[in-house]
Amino acid sequence: MQYHAEVTIELKSGMLDPEGTTIKRALEHLGYQTESVATAKKYMIELDAESADSAKQMVDEMCQKLIANPIIHNYTIELGESK
Repeated sequence: MQYHAEVTIELKSGMLDPEGTTIKRALEHLGYQTESVATAKKYMIELDAESADSAKQMVDEMCQKLIANPIIHNYTIELGESK
């Protein structure tokens, strides 16, 4: 069966986010008041697996081995069947 996974990678609380800080500052210069701005990356992955559990496990392994740095990142996985 084919699955579609959306992986969102975010910095852990307390990690510096210079891109988010720069965007927040620029928005304030444009007159927008913001509490905070944080950056995140989203990956869309299509994969074949025998079950949803197997697909989620494979994507989790991908995140741990390559996509995310578990020391500085948190990640979430949303999984669904491809149409």
